[in-house]
Amino acid sequence: MNKYCFLFRAGVIFLVGVYLSATGQQNLDLQSSDSLEFEIIEAPTGPVIDENHPELEGNKYGFEGGSVVKEGGVYHLFVAELAGDPFWARMRLAHWTSRDARKWKREATLYETSGAMDTKDIRFSIWLPEMIFNEQEERWNMFYITYRPASADPKKVMHLDGRVWRAISEVKGRGGIGGPYRDVGIILEPDADSQEWEGQQGTDSFYPWRVGNKWYAFYGSHKYDPHGPWLIGLAEAEELAGPWKRCVGLNPSPIEKKFIECPFVVRIGEKYVAVYDSSSEDTNPRYVIDGHHVGYSVSEDGINWPRGRRLDVQPGKANWSEDIRTPLCLIPEGNDIYTMLYTGKRKGKLFWSIGLVKLKLVKWDQPTTKKETDK
Repeated sequence: MNKYCFLFRAGVIFLVGVYLSATGQQNLDLQSSDSLEFEIIEAPTGPVIDENHPELEGNKYGFEGGSVVKEGGVYHLFVAELAGDPFWARMRLAHWTSRDARKWKREATLYETSGAMDTKDIRFSIWLPEMIFNEQEERWNMFYITYRPASADPKKVMHLDGRVWRAISEVKGRGGIGGPYRDVGIILEPDADSQEWEGQQGTDSFYPWRVGNKWYAFYGSHKYDPHGPWLIGLAEAEELAGPWKRCVGLNPSPIEKKFIECPFVVRIGEKYVAVYDSSSEDTNPRYVIDGHHVGYSVSEDGINWPRGRRLDVQPGKANWSEDIRTPLCLIPEGNDIYTMLYTGKRKGKLFWSIGLVKLKLVKWDQPTTKKETDK
């Protein structure tokens, strides 16, 4: 098996073995004295769920955005399915399971939309289920996004006023991960506290994590008019259930200047790692397709985040996608092995599949006492 080595570094990150930038440009905005280094130990030459899977059950266009958690030795995929037409309007949120992250079984449809283009319907399109176990409630929480359409024209699907919903499993305990799930309210939406950079899209993603006794979350948005970048900001709460409020002075995040969507955060050692959907060109104001990379950033404290970098999840012959989209997880497997699943558009096909890559942590440099300054 071919092995590729790459280096995570907060700020200045030097690549080992894998080419992390499609443009060859290096971002030198920040420096850090510590690094994560991984080796790719498995990168299959095809997706683990593709258009030929026998349990697609009417899923016409594939998958886009969600999360994978491992519970009781089982991988649980919660994902948005691009079920049918109108494209990006006829949607489902689905639950899949696997024992090995390679062979998948579809378990249930959790939510779905009709595809109707009602401009007053704030749930005409539904996206990005993110799963967090709430120790206080002893229940799984699912955060997901809904939109209203900009018009009734099915040929012009545009998402406005994105809202973050919180749903809870009706079965208590970690074993209740399969649900059923019940909505308990909207926890973030466009309102008087919306920040200028957020624009008309509203909230396009939401992922919470704990820092000490407080919860933080990334939320994203985009300006359609005038056209602006896809950015993210931080929100905070004392409890996972909320109330949530936007952070002041930290938004928008400096991780990316032009495009970042659907980040999730994991803790490795004393650091926090954000992994997200990125664009191949940071200088282009619009999204530029990239068939190899996802983005990532490493934070010292889980609150302040440096400029992001690129990670090649389809090196060499493993490249089956013409556009890598949303990373879904970075799951520790023991012995410094990590599993990442992600969505990607199949080459030459209008179908977004689920891909897999296995990583091994081979080096962790602890911080030095030397203080480094920003360039």
